[in-house]
Amino acid sequence: MELATTLKGQAVRNQVREIGINGNHWYAVAWATDLKPKKILPVTVWQQSIALFRDAQNQVQAVENVCPHKGVAMDKGQVKGDAIACAYHGWEFNGQGECVNIPYWNSEQKLPCAQLQTFAVQEKYGLIWIFPGDPLRVTRSDPLRVTQRDRSLADSTPLPDIPQYDDPNWLMIPINGHFKAHFTICNENTMDVFHGYLHKNLQGWFDPILLKLQETENSVKADYQVSYRGVMSKLLGLGKVGDCVTTQVISVDYRYPNYVNDLQGISSLYLMRLPIAPQESRSFAYMFLKVRLPKRLVNLLRPVLQPIISNLLFMPFLRQDIEMIESEQANYLKDPQRRYVEVNPAIIAVQRLMVRQYQTFANQQPSHVETPPQPEVMSR
Repeated sequence: MELATTLKGQAVRNQVREIGINGNHWYAVAWATDLKPKKILPVTVWQQSIALFRDAQNQVQAVENVCPHKGVAMDKGQVKGDAIACAYHGWEFNGQGECVNIPYWNSEQKLPCAQLQTFAVQEKYGLIWIFPGDPLRVTRSDPLRVTQRDRSLADSTPLPDIPQYDDPNWLMIPINGHFKAHFTICNENTMDVFHGYLHKNLQGWFDPILLKLQETENSVKADYQVSYRGVMSKLLGLGKVGDCVTTQVISVDYRYPNYVNDLQGISSLYLMRLPIAPQESRSFAYMFLKVRLPKRLVNLLRPVLQPIISNLLFMPFLRQDIEMIESEQANYLKDPQRRYVEVNPAIIAVQRLMVRQYQTFANQQPSHVETPPQPEVMSR
């Protein structure tokens, strides 16, 4: 659906800062290189602690990070072949969450019915992805009775497509971000091209114009016209020699829960958002650049160019964004009832999408699960 691009004042209900996530999507939770063989890596997806480990075949397994025996964190233990062992009593569980060994148990007896919740997990694009929706369920009447998780939804939900990942014509820059803020604030920052004013001392973009805005059930896409000058223009290969100002169109596409930004074949950014807690988020991103150098030279310099470009070009922008994002979160916590005014319809559309996705997931949960009041976005 095509939306109007006119800027106008709109009041926003801050309850958007209280929503949770739609768990029926794939979330990037860690760089694959961070999970070493025989090690356990704890990660958190929206307040759910999960322990990652590699089995004997080097396949990633994801189980809840709480031992069903005494409640000890499983990441304090160790990996034994295909199993993860709790540090407290040595109880071992395989990648399906089944208890397969207790060191002091009588081998002639059947093992107790203790089971870890498990999560669908994939390793692709140098990242580990988790599908947090609908883990193994335990009934209230019988805490030991567990129903096997239906993974058909995870199996039928594709990961984001990153075609540039294996393309030698692009220089790939991994970027890691950590924010002490709700994921909705982070997502609005990514959609908000109008905040180029913040980066003026870095020769960032300027004079943004919202050209086109589209919304679907699962996405919001905005096309902005932006201008560059000086070092940034030349570095990105946007202008010819002697050009003072170069104007381009950048597409910002929020495909819940991740982003794809494209600058007309010059650069592409794939940003994977990880909501950790109501006041904590992470991002795993890949920036792809077309470098105006011979391919052989780019391949030779790739290990050097990646950290240089990341540290000197992108991280200064990110640090400025983090400061603003965390300030917004801090002031929300001081006065959650205060009303704010937004003028960018793309931000209102993103808020509407995040609320809709959360409500869809919440409505699919068992009736005994309590959900917070439903937030609204209002216009005036």
